[in-house]
Amino acid sequence: MKILVDADACPVVRQIEAVAERHSVPVILLCDTNHIMTSDYSEVRTIEAGADSVDIALINILAAGDIVVTQDYGVAAMALGKKAYAVHQNGWEYTDENIDRLLMERHIAKKARRASKKNHLSGPRKRTGEDNENFVTRFEALVLRLIGKD
Repeated sequence: MKILVDADACPVVRQIEAVAERHSVPVILLCDTNHIMTSDYSEVRTIEAGADSVDIALINILAAGDIVVTQDYGVAAMALGKKAYAVHQNGWEYTDENIDRLLMERHIAKKARRASKKNHLSGPRKRTGEDNENFVTRFEALVLRLIGKD
């Protein structure tokens, strides 16, 4: 098992690494050439910039049983299709039971943005330390479950 992180805009990279290091799970951070990323623990793979280039690279190296951390519902759906686990940066797990609803909500929101004169709806609220703590709690529980220590 390894952890793959869609790291371009991931606010919890250091938290992921801390959990992974505690449990000796390898991490691969994937980002495009528009981002500079370094790590003392993880392998960093820099992918040529382009539409979905990081997403495609991530899915290509993903294996069944791996964990993907992403906020992209499409990447999560592909990960689930490869029998991997997918987690949002807020700590909730994408599952076969919720992915169809999430993809439909994304589709409806995109249609609403196109139909309105306003091209951008307001984004998510500012991230807090409590959000990071919640992520660590949920993420570590998943890692422990998968390595059989829960």
